[in-house]
Amino acid sequence: MAAIIVVGTQWGDEGKGKIVDIYAGEADIIARFQGGNNAGHTLVVEGEQTILHLIPSGILHNGKTCILGNGMVINPKVLIREIDELQERHIFPSDTKLFISTNAHIIMPYHMRVDLAREARMGKSKIGTTGRGIGPAYEDKMSRVGIRLCDLLDDRIFREKLSKNIEEKNFYLTEFCKEEPVDSDAIYTEYKAYADRLREYAANTSLLIDEGLRSGKHILFEGAQGCHLDIDHGTFPFVTSSNTVAGSACCGSGIGPTRIDGVVGICKAYTTRVGSGPFVTELTDEIGEKIQNIGHEFGATTGRKRRCGWLDMVLVKQSVRVSGITGIALTKLDVLTGINPLKICVGYTTDHEEFTEVVPSNLNVFEQCRPLYEQFEGWTEDISHIRDFDELPAAVKRYVSRLEELAGVPVVLTSVGPDRDETIITQNPFDMKQ
Repeated sequence: MAAIIVVGTQWGDEGKGKIVDIYAGEADIIARFQGGNNAGHTLVVEGEQTILHLIPSGILHNGKTCILGNGMVINPKVLIREIDELQERHIFPSDTKLFISTNAHIIMPYHMRVDLAREARMGKSKIGTTGRGIGPAYEDKMSRVGIRLCDLLDDRIFREKLSKNIEEKNFYLTEFCKEEPVDSDAIYTEYKAYADRLREYAANTSLLIDEGLRSGKHILFEGAQGCHLDIDHGTFPFVTSSNTVAGSACCGSGIGPTRIDGVVGICKAYTTRVGSGPFVTELTDEIGEKIQNIGHEFGATTGRKRRCGWLDMVLVKQSVRVSGITGIALTKLDVLTGINPLKICVGYTTDHEEFTEVVPSNLNVFEQCRPLYEQFEGWTEDISHIRDFDELPAAVKRYVSRLEELAGVPVVLTSVGPDRDETIITQNPFDMKQ
């Protein structure tokens, strides 16, 4: 029995989907604990690509239990479409179960309308939100007016909450945003149909996880985005609306911290960022463009180009500390093949100070930071066929070893290609008990 958390160490898009898919083969229960359909996990199995936005990556394995935890905000239309697509493609195994926490909050049409209207008003100061209604849904949760799955399944409560919320949201949309109001009757009809579809998946998922642990099962907790999009510990305000660090797995799934045995931090071999915000190691030259094209760095959810830059170990070191990471899964190492020299950022400098352990909280200071680089010899050899770390070219091993030294934790998995099989596993996460 072991409980392992998987989180991103950068700004998301680190390739968590593939890693969770691999680790799901060892797990019995896979639980997603935060975020919504503003995140996308891309999986490639035997050359076939699958993009998941809400359902945990473990859904592609037989005999698993997949959970959407209470810390999530769920768009039922997107979830149902995802379920239907998986079933139509015959990749939703009949003996794999899907459950949704009855405490998970529901994204409503007015959340998406408010999200888009607010971003439009901000102009050049916009955050770069996906417009999926994630932030407004979490706002309602914190304001204690949100609609949970259990509320959606109770017609009387749903009608009452919907009526009160729409009165407020329509006032905001029409008077402040100068937008058209939403239609209460149309939303009620649409969402009652969703309730009928999702009723079979509703459960007390905290209890399911506890029962799994008591019976000796392996549990894998899957996060979305990355640690530096965390609402508390990320590069605020250019962050998401939930806690993406490892500690959120406990709150977002209903399990105590003493039950956790290890944390795997997913780290891309370079750094990417979607949307606005400071990016110290960003490359706006032909190297950045090359990384973008070879790495297919386009958002799985939005299709937006990802900004690309050298590996930033200040970001990673802070993630290791804040999330208590015990091992790193290194992804997209193959993308760096043919680039020479390579660089790793080991610190930041401004006119007044240096940073090697922390990302400045003050946005003005962070924007002034310049990277301090170490330079490494690149490699030209194809590494996608290698399955033993010792067989990697010497230049590759030097690059990875320096990453380990800077992070202070071992690399336990190295991805050398997009497919599930193009992976070097040096340590099983379920053997990483403290």
